[in-house]
Amino acid sequence: MRTAIADNYPTRGRTVCSSTTRRDPAVWGDATSGPLSQSEVAEYDRRGYHRTESLVPTADVFHLVDEMSRLAADEDLRDDECVVREHGTGDVRSVFDVHLLSPVVDEIVRRPEIADMARQILGSDVYIHQSRLNYKPGFTGGPFYWHSDFETWHAEDGMPAPRAASISIALTENYGYNGGLMIMPGSHREWVSCAGETPENYYRESLVTGTPPTGSPDQATLTSMANKYGIDMMTGSSGSAFLFDSNAIHGSNGNITPFPRSNLFIVFNSVENTLVEPFSAPSPRPTYLGSRDFSPLR
Repeated sequence: MRTAIADNYPTRGRTVCSSTTRRDPAVWGDATSGPLSQSEVAEYDRRGYHRTESLVPTADVFHLVDEMSRLAADEDLRDDECVVREHGTGDVRSVFDVHLLSPVVDEIVRRPEIADMARQILGSDVYIHQSRLNYKPGFTGGPFYWHSDFETWHAEDGMPAPRAASISIALTENYGYNGGLMIMPGSHREWVSCAGETPENYYRESLVTGTPPTGSPDQATLTSMANKYGIDMMTGSSGSAFLFDSNAIHGSNGNITPFPRSNLFIVFNSVENTLVEPFSAPSPRPTYLGSRDFSPLR
């Protein structure tokens, strides 16, 4: 079924990548109506992300790490599709829907110091579009190739506009050398239409390898954007966090160090930007990847 909503961000179904200026704002709300200062909101608008040190207290980080271990060892989840494992080793790579699987996660993501940042930036109530724990173990943690989250959520989940923001909370030290997040600051203002078609039911392999067959800018586009915007490395101690725009180009290297890099990742979407039918895919992805419960987070 095709959505009746106008597609302001066409992508895929083409042979080459192209880019245009983003049509929607990055900041939808009032710069004075939340935990971020006016200057912090302005920096988010300019760079596409905001870094917060010590957002989650140490005791709560310990609880989250315990939850990571519990979920990874849970026999009831061993063959559940919300658990993604590393290719070859079988180590847990990601666990999705963690706010539904863990009361600890559910309580933390509802805290005002976390959810109110998203409400402030997006200018509305929010709901959780996706949640996951990323494990990225030492020596074997795989990469996540360069991409814009919104490109996937628009094409495959049916998210109309880039009125969404993600927060990545560090549960271990995020160094510059253990597969930390890289982002092109300012790239959130440029919309990249990606080449190729959306294969059916390919997403599982993509989650395992971190390299999707479509939905990523080509090398020439990435080179041009890296020269234009540069690359910032998102390092930080456990408990620190990065809030970033859904359209920002980002990725991460594999982890060949002995030091794991683990994060809690939450996607907040505006309740005024709820999903419709996919714009460039035959059917929506499973709800653990793109929730269709649009209940405002309380």
